[in-house]
Amino acid sequence: MVALRPPVCAFGEPAWDFCLPGTDGRHYTLADCRGPRGLLAMFICNHCPYVQAILDRLIRDCTALSDLGIGCVAIMSNDVAAYPEDSPAAMKALAETRGFPFPYLYDADQSVARAYGAVCTPDFFGYNAAGELQYRGRLDASGKNPAPESGPSELYAAMREIAHRGRGPQDQIASIGCSIKWRAD
Repeated sequence: MVALRPPVCAFGEPAWDFCLPGTDGRHYTLADCRGPRGLLAMFICNHCPYVQAILDRLIRDCTALSDLGIGCVAIMSNDVAAYPEDSPAAMKALAETRGFPFPYLYDADQSVARAYGAVCTPDFFGYNAAGELQYRGRLDASGKNPAPESGPSELYAAMREIAHRGRGPQDQIASIGCSIKWRAD
């Protein structure tokens, strides 16, 4: 498994619209997911050890971000034929077991991941209320192993800044994770 890092934040890039099925049986659009003060779009999957290492803190931070008016959505774009542990049924089980406080959506044709330029799991895109990209960094210092629980959440701090000021921090450390598993088509 090769660890990848996404590119630095392209400040001001717009959020791309989508209409994807969620693990709860509903379809969600960008408008359904955004909050009055912004949106955190996350590309994650079930099997990635980098995602597994941060999942508890990600759930905690997304719960807190909703109180700040930031909507959160997780999107899974991997090739499920090659990675059946990321199938819609497995996604639903994970979302229910872990009590995800955000929609978990399936990008079957991978078009949403391509539109956003997602490269790995996890890959975070933080937008302000105007739908302009302000954060493309990591959650915290975790890699394949969780960072200390008492460590700072760079993602939460950046999204709090976006909620209050409409702008993210200039200095951002890229996330790290497993590559998106693109279909061979």
